[in-house]
Amino acid sequence: MARRRIDPADGVLALDAWRADPAAAARPTVATAVRYSLEELAERRPGNSVEVRVPPFGVTQCVAGPRHTRGTPPNVVETDAGTWLGLVTGALSWPEAVAAGAVVASGTRTDLADALPLFPR
Repeated sequence: MARRRIDPADGVLALDAWRADPAAAARPTVATAVRYSLEELAERRPGNSVEVRVPPFGVTQCVAGPRHTRGTPPNVVETDAGTWLGLVTGALSWPEAVAAGAVVASGTRTDLADALPLFPR
């Protein structure tokens, strides 16, 4: 089980505020939404074989498989906050984000299409 730092109620409020107007969402709101959604991903897809990075707001390890312990992980997903929140809310699909170059995914376990969206409407 992932260790929660963001209260789920606060996370849902931040996601709702971001959905209402992504361009106007304040930085603390975006940070809370990203961190909450990363925690939720780790909860739903426990493991340590993939590292998901959303700089500068957060990182998590998820997906069952071989555990990574040193150096750069072999399976890394990295994207910006807006793309990540679009993916977790269903405003953007995984194939669309990858094709647009908005997601950098390296490694054999990095296809998160079956894990996203986490919070569809």
